[in-house]
Amino acid sequence: MDFLKSVVGKLVTGAVVLAVFAAGFAWYQMSAAERSTLAGGAGRVVGWIALVAALPWALFFIVSRVAKMDSNAASGVFILLLTLAEAAGLAWMFHFTITGPAAWTFFAAGIVLAGVYNLLTCDWIAERFE
Repeated sequence: MDFLKSVVGKLVTGAVVLAVFAAGFAWYQMSAAERSTLAGGAGRVVGWIALVAALPWALFFIVSRVAKMDSNAASGVFILLLTLAEAAGLAWMFHFTITGPAAWTFFAAGIVLAGVYNLLTCDWIAERFE
């Protein structure tokens, strides 16, 4: 078993090194405009992730009030509204131009992950602030 772990560890390390090398080479081959576009998009995504991470904590007073209602419907509506607001924020950051199947896939995956994060975080906050 230790041999298998060692082999898998070396394969994963090699794959990561190859991916970093390929990304660096691709970055080197890009034009300045392409680099700017990629960096701008990555910056927007990082900003949106920070917003998603902070928003349930900033709204803890609403989370605790909804939790005191002791209603799954109210909690579900709050999580849905919070996630929809975050989805609108992400679409706004990209000027409401989400085109192509890859962009829609990443958009949908981000919204689903944000919804799950909102659910788990709001549940944790509700338990602590009751």
